[in-house]
Amino acid sequence: MLNVKTINLKLKDFLPKDSSIVSRAMRYSTLGGGKRFRAVLMMAVAEALGRPASKVMPAACAVEMIHAFTLIHDDLPAMDDSDYRRGKPSCHKVYGEDMAILAGDALCILAFEVLAKKTDKKVLTSVITELSVSLGVRGVVGGQELDLVSEGKKISLKKLRAIHA
Repeated sequence: MLNVKTINLKLKDFLPKDSSIVSRAMRYSTLGGGKRFRAVLMMAVAEALGRPASKVMPAACAVEMIHAFTLIHDDLPAMDDSDYRRGKPSCHKVYGEDMAILAGDALCILAFEVLAKKTDKKVLTSVITELSVSLGVRGVVGGQELDLVSEGKKISLKKLRAIHA
């Protein structure tokens, strides 16, 4: 099975290498640690189905980019207002809120670019559809909205589970 080190190397290959602030913020947030649970799980499923894990590496990296994007945005003062992520200053603390927003947006867009260029065309539509749904109002955006409107309120277990889902 491909390991976390291999995933990090491939992520580094996909990320922009220039010295712009946004590119540095993208690398800081994506390569700054993490278990790569989503990517490892995707590759393990591929192997269990008899497919080479390397075939899903681009999609696994795209999912990790999307995860980094959601964490950047979640840490922003307008959202959960977290100053630290994985024991290090949050992206917006290092690069400013404006650059953090742009870095998060760029990571999300780059993830779809990687998918479009590197994913088997037979499954590309379903992969993009699933990711889009999981990010939209029935996914990450919807969960963040519920989290924001529930701030400081007593909420039901059902609503808490919806936020976490």
